[in-house]
Amino acid sequence: TQRVLDATQLYLGEIGYSPLLTAEEEVYFARRALRGDVASRRRMIESNLRLVVKIARRYGNRGLALLDLIEEGNLGLIRAVEKFDPERGFRFSTYATWWIRQTIERAIMNQTRTIRLPIHIVKELNVYLRTARELSHKLDHEPSAEEIAEQLDKPVDDVSRMLRLNERITSVDTPLGGDSEKALLDILADEKENGPEDTTQDDDMKQSIVKWLFELNAKQREVLARRFGLLGYEAATLEDVGREIGLTRERVRQIQVEGLRRLREILQTQGLNIEALFRE
Repeated sequence: TQRVLDATQLYLGEIGYSPLLTAEEEVYFARRALRGDVASRRRMIESNLRLVVKIARRYGNRGLALLDLIEEGNLGLIRAVEKFDPERGFRFSTYATWWIRQTIERAIMNQTRTIRLPIHIVKELNVYLRTARELSHKLDHEPSAEEIAEQLDKPVDDVSRMLRLNERITSVDTPLGGDSEKALLDILADEKENGPEDTTQDDDMKQSIVKWLFELNAKQREVLARRFGLLGYEAATLEDVGREIGLTRERVRQIQVEGLRRLREILQTQGLNIEALFRE
């Protein structure tokens, strides 16, 4: 343990010497990096390593050591540098945060599933999910529990149970497989110890999320807001949302899928990935 702590402190000490970029420098180096300039790409990465550490610290005590979280986050940072277009109007820190969080959350999710679920449950769940994916391509819509059950010749109750299990694992209500009830992005709810640059960054993301939600139709917007704890709502299950708005669980799920699909299209125009925000 002491060796790990020493290695962590050494790394944190090393990256502390990398100066942050001004907004003007950020645009300059980002443009050069897009054109393939290796030195500019390295400068963008090194200047934002502290951002990775800051985000990684928020995921402590969730199954991975800090250095492992930082390593995963660094992969997201590198990806962000490769894809960042300064002409889109985002500050790089805002854009990079989405990619860093995505890679860290995916790593923790993989680790959490392995730890929390017995192997036979994991295998059974994978069969159900693979069948659901195959049916969604064939039917051109997200299959219901009844359709999956018919395909697998299994009781509907068994399918529903496994789908609920998967929903609990991957829901934004429990984004990392634990028992936490934090909704959507930790950054939306956990603002303690944020500095001025973080407040600006978080505000950018909140404003963008709200703006994108209002590009959906009213029903999609309400379902996503209620499901993922947005626009003043508390995050809720499919069943709870259905009771609140007078729809069946299955219909709420269908509207959620439609809304997420539309949001994915919107985010792709921004060069962003919806999985960094929402988990279906």
